[in-house]
Amino acid sequence: MLTLDLHPIFRNNRDIELALRQAMFTAVRTRETVVEIIPGKGSGQLMKRVMAFLGQKHIRKMYDHLETDPRNTGRVLVHFVYGEGPAAGGGRG
Repeated sequence: MLTLDLHPIFRNNRDIELALRQAMFTAVRTRETVVEIIPGKGSGQLMKRVMAFLGQKHIRKMYDHLETDPRNTGRVLVHFVYGEGPAAGGGRG
């Protein structure tokens, strides 16, 4: 499982987006099945930025589904599914 903690860069929008993008592309390249993103609990602004990033159409095609941890609302799990053929890389042909 690949983990991305956004606490150290929470103030810089450009760094947040870059870190998220790098984590997603690294996960696909290394065929990780789960990426854990930790925006923290706080006021929810960072979580909104993370969810907006993950909701972008071109990013959405990379992963299978999202899961927010019911016991820890400051954590998002992004699940990837890899297969053969045209559906490889997220199953969203």
